[in-house]
Amino acid sequence: MTRPVPPHQSEPRPRRRDRHGRGMRGPLAPPQVPLSVSRAESFQDLVQDSAERLERRWPQLSAVDFAVLEVPGPAAPGDPDGWDGESVPLGRFLAARGDTPDRIVIYRRPVEIRAKTRDERALLVHEVVVEQVAELLGLAPELVDPRYGQD
Repeated sequence: MTRPVPPHQSEPRPRRRDRHGRGMRGPLAPPQVPLSVSRAESFQDLVQDSAERLERRWPQLSAVDFAVLEVPGPAAPGDPDGWDGESVPLGRFLAARGDTPDRIVIYRRPVEIRAKTRDERALLVHEVVVEQVAELLGLAPELVDPRYGQD
């Protein structure tokens, strides 16, 4: 027992597998699968689909900016287009000012709260977009999209 124990190497060996021997864990779903799309991205897609559907019927909508915000913010003093703080809007039309084009904003969280399923959400998003486009064009929603209010 005169031999001392050699010192342990301080460099760790490279790990090729996890500790249970099953290999390194990969992504849960490939990027093309809807599982990897966030709720915000999915909502944005619904708004874009609705806007594109209406653009085919109303080509002047190609100059309109469609945007998604999480929730409506409070109105600035003297802002006639602002949110009054009473009822929560689902969308909003902002007329062009200076260099900024007409803008239609859809509020994601209020819409998601009111719709239980993806199909209900898609229908509600389209209805809100139609209502805001109707306000922009100065028409009734039924004239903007003949299927408005059906279902």
